[in-house]
Amino acid sequence: MPEPLTFPDAPRLELDELLAQLVARAQEVMDTQGRLRGLLRANQLIIGDLALPAVLRRIVEAARELVGARYAALGVVSPRGGLAEFIHSGMPPDAVEVIGHLPEGKGLLGALIEDPRPIRLRHITDDPRSTGFPSGHPPMDSFLGVPIRIRDEVFGNLYLAESASGAFRAEDEELVKALAATAAVAIDNANLYASARSRGEWLQASAAITRQVLAVEGSPSYPLRQIAERTKEVADADLVTVILPDPDDDTELRVDVAVGLSAERLAGTRVPARDSLSARVLATGQPLRLADPGASSPVEVPDLGPVLAVPLLGSGQVHGVLWTVRAPGRPLFTADDVEMAASFANQAALAIELAEARAEQQRAAMLRERERIAADLHDHVIQRLFAAGLSLQGLAARLGPGEPADRVVRVIDDLDTTISQIRTTIFQLQRPPGGVATGVRARLLDVASRVGPALGFEPGVRFAGVVESEVPPDLVDDLEAVLGEALTNVARHAGARSVDVSLAVASDEVTLEVRDDGRGLGETTRRSGLANLRARAERRGGTLSVSVAAPGGTLLRWSAPTRPPR
Repeated sequence: MPEPLTFPDAPRLELDELLAQLVARAQEVMDTQGRLRGLLRANQLIIGDLALPAVLRRIVEAARELVGARYAALGVVSPRGGLAEFIHSGMPPDAVEVIGHLPEGKGLLGALIEDPRPIRLRHITDDPRSTGFPSGHPPMDSFLGVPIRIRDEVFGNLYLAESASGAFRAEDEELVKALAATAAVAIDNANLYASARSRGEWLQASAAITRQVLAVEGSPSYPLRQIAERTKEVADADLVTVILPDPDDDTELRVDVAVGLSAERLAGTRVPARDSLSARVLATGQPLRLADPGASSPVEVPDLGPVLAVPLLGSGQVHGVLWTVRAPGRPLFTADDVEMAASFANQAALAIELAEARAEQQRAAMLRERERIAADLHDHVIQRLFAAGLSLQGLAARLGPGEPADRVVRVIDDLDTTISQIRTTIFQLQRPPGGVATGVRARLLDVASRVGPALGFEPGVRFAGVVESEVPPDLVDDLEAVLGEALTNVARHAGARSVDVSLAVASDEVTLEVRDDGRGLGETTRRSGLANLRARAERRGGTLSVSVAAPGGTLLRWSAPTRPPR
């Protein structure tokens, strides 16, 4: 019987090994293809949104899925050191609640911040930089950390823990590095998109403020609140204040407008002008950006976070400082924020100047119209009344003594009184609104205007004689005090419905009369005030008398020589 065929063992073993190697290589190729497809899916997932928070969340989810990690996180590096944000995935909600605050960028996480190069560990505890986990933190063994670079700047780091295969391999590291490159592009695009959108919002705010300023009548300071409100909205701030120089005290600045956190308490408060941050911005006209103002806080609010100050820079001067404040722990203001806020503030300042110029133009037009009316009253109305009075005087002379002549004379007196009132009106029309009272007429008219609300009506004021040139300045002070006291007494005690004031200068003497139609003298409580008025008259060699006026009321007459007694 022939022997069965046999094959040498050595060639058969070599063929088995080659087949096994081929299968292994094919499996590796399939795995690589699967990973590449996973990387492509991750890239597509990352670039599918332009909002930065959504992009960061997608990066974390894509990295976790790509390498089969149980936990994944992205830490955004803060300019002040540590982590500004920490976006995580895979952590159970109850564990997050137990742990409390998120990582701040210390230990192994901080090592990647200080030295932004990939870190891959089979066991986290193998690295001496590891500081352990807080209470309640789930166990983690394997670790992979990869930085995300945007150009030459590190934006943040990807952290992965607990690989499904037990340890992260070199291939995992390469895949995550490739994903980090795509993530950098997506983050950069999201930042550019956010910057473009923010610029658009600032431009819209500038246009809106300009429209409001040009459309609103009244005080040019009106848009300051709108400026603060739009700044708070566009800059995503917690507090916005507008600080202006105090017009009454050059050693202090005033918080003119406050919107947001502690706004009610801050509005109207004073800030020292010397050696303050606001004074620096006012003096230099340059914006100021701080991560933490510390003791140099522009406003008295505890625990301020990042602040940004921009000048309200007009065409020729800095009108004030616009302070934008965020709460502690919130993101810092960027260079783009400074540029856009400064541009908005400058546009707002120009809008204020336009409003002031328009208001000044309106005041000038009003003054011209007042001058025209005053001229018409003087050149036409008064002349006609004067001519009518002369005609009536001639008629009275022809009538002779008797009741008809007396009636004509009373009409002539009424015409003289009317002419005097018209001249007072002409003087009031010619006074600039808000101007400082300097002459006799202006100061006495101001007294009458101040007491008018207490009286409930505006008293009538007349002047006779050469008032401005004959009454010395020191006597004007007495006249102003006498009129103020007399009108105040009428407002408090007389219950009058009308008051007539007349000032006459004749024969080196000035006489001030205040006549009311009130309840008369009676039991008065005005003795101390009248004593003061009598003392003022006697010091100047003059007199004071108070009598019953016909048909009712009180007549106060105060007189003094225009020249001091020798």
